[in-house]
Amino acid sequence: MTAPTAQTYEFRAEIQQLLHILIHALYTDREIFLRELISNASDALNRLRFEQLTNAEVIDPEAELAIRVSFDPEARTLTVTDTGIGMNRDEIIENLGTIAHSGAMAFMKAMQERGGQSPNEIIGQFGVGFYSVFMVAEKVEVLSRSFRPHDQAVLWTSQGGTDYTVAPAERAQRGTQITLYIKEDAAELLNEHTLKRIITTHSNYIPFPIYLGDKVVNAQTALWRRAPREVEAKEYQEFFKQLTFDANPPTLTIHQVADAPVQFYALLFVPAKLDRGILVGEGQGKLRLYARKVLIQDHAKELLPEWMRFVEGVIDSEDLPLNISRETVQSNRLMQRLKQTITSRVLSELETLAEKTPERYLTFWNEFGRLMKEGAITDAANRERLLPLLRFRTLRHPDQLISLRQYLSEMVAEQEHIYYLFGDDPQSILRSPHLDVFRARKVDVLLLTDTLDSFLVNAIGVFEGKKLHNGADADLKLPAGAEEETPTAEALPAEAQETLVERFKRVLGERVQDVRITDLLRENPVRLVAPDQGFGADMERVYRLIDKEFKLPTRILEINPRHPLIRNLSAMPDDPLAEQVIEQLFEGALLVEGIHPRPVDMLPRLIAIMEAATRRNLASG
Repeated sequence: MTAPTAQTYEFRAEIQQLLHILIHALYTDREIFLRELISNASDALNRLRFEQLTNAEVIDPEAELAIRVSFDPEARTLTVTDTGIGMNRDEIIENLGTIAHSGAMAFMKAMQERGGQSPNEIIGQFGVGFYSVFMVAEKVEVLSRSFRPHDQAVLWTSQGGTDYTVAPAERAQRGTQITLYIKEDAAELLNEHTLKRIITTHSNYIPFPIYLGDKVVNAQTALWRRAPREVEAKEYQEFFKQLTFDANPPTLTIHQVADAPVQFYALLFVPAKLDRGILVGEGQGKLRLYARKVLIQDHAKELLPEWMRFVEGVIDSEDLPLNISRETVQSNRLMQRLKQTITSRVLSELETLAEKTPERYLTFWNEFGRLMKEGAITDAANRERLLPLLRFRTLRHPDQLISLRQYLSEMVAEQEHIYYLFGDDPQSILRSPHLDVFRARKVDVLLLTDTLDSFLVNAIGVFEGKKLHNGADADLKLPAGAEEETPTAEALPAEAQETLVERFKRVLGERVQDVRITDLLRENPVRLVAPDQGFGADMERVYRLIDKEFKLPTRILEINPRHPLIRNLSAMPDDPLAEQVIEQLFEGALLVEGIHPRPVDMLPRLIAIMEAATRRNLASG
């Protein structure tokens, strides 16, 4: 149609780039274009149904909410029509022309990161799904009329080049009709068998009838409204793929139909991976909320706690009023009950997974463990149920992940605390001098390496009667029932100990709060302990990350009077080398604790100590 008021517009630069990719580079599984058109039509029908709840001024209020697919092999055309909300001139330009709000740039970035792989599983995630039509069409016409009685119909036309045309049109019915002029090399799409297969594969559970000719070809009945015993595993997997465009089978599928305390249907999934690239974002699931089959919210964040944001799925309630607004839905009491019920069910499924299939649970934990920790920190209402689901590496199990309950079951006699240590990674903690006494007494220790762990230990506080206790605490309380062999090395005499302590204090000055002898070290000569435990000390690692000018804390240096190096220092009362060794011991302890401000400063002293040691060795030889 070329009316006098027709206008030609130029696509934005990123849309031109996108079209170039779709037209010239992508030829595998081009049938996804139909999935995208049907998905858009379903969205338009949902929006219309929601509009009708509060607005009676709608064109064709009795028209069936449906999608129709037709084709003409001779004319090489394929048409997809819906009776949805439709578009006026401004809306069609916004949605199909400029789409400044689209993910075109994000899509192209994803394509680059995927090395040019097929985008079939991801294109719909970026709001650019409509443009997949140019993979099969040499020309596209979009004829649309808005639901508003006074809006004029409009025709949008493009051949996938640098521009498109918008013109006034005539259309009696509400909704949108998209006509594709199919390329020669895609003509095999224009037959009933192929189109039916594409529709049932990709769009079988669209909640509106999809007509191919005169027949409805999709299942249409919402999968979540069927009895769980009637649904096969393959159907769940197909629905998950349609819902998320994630080709990996989900880790968990939760299908729940409940009558009390709230009547609802829920079909939820926990995906296999936390990070599915920039397509979805890390741990960003999406819950769709329906009220009596009407889509109320496309992303109902308030249906689950924030830390459960990895859960995908659909929730449909008969109890929510049809006239509830999207703005007030979160304050509705029924929503709060719904949230409690669904959260409890997800937790129950995770508990069952951990108990009956621990290996599968560990796979889940490796992907979503940080979000579980976040829940234990922030979700006080569910913390008691979350704590047994946490997993940790420990001194006894450095290459495994165990629960707090397993830790309790392996405690030594009279152990009253759950001990933990912080570090950058498990191997670093395993070299910590703080572990000397725990190894000697066969007491297990949690190895904490995540930044969240600093918050976590303070949130937990006590687990099943056992208080969490930092193994680097200056006031370390060890179980009386833990036995160890008597150390074979002889300790320095008391007088020599006092002299050496004073020397350490003189050399280190205000860099330490105190220097003292300890009987808790075995294999290491010294260690640094925090004088004030509790929230402040446990949060030091977090403070260092967020404060670039973090002030080095002063700690207590403890000395092992049985260690050969300490005994040698005691025998070097006037030797200048001894002071360098004391400095090196202190800075080495800072390095072990992960709080040395500039480790490279240790290098000149290390070289000087090695020079002195080799010089003396040559002199003695």
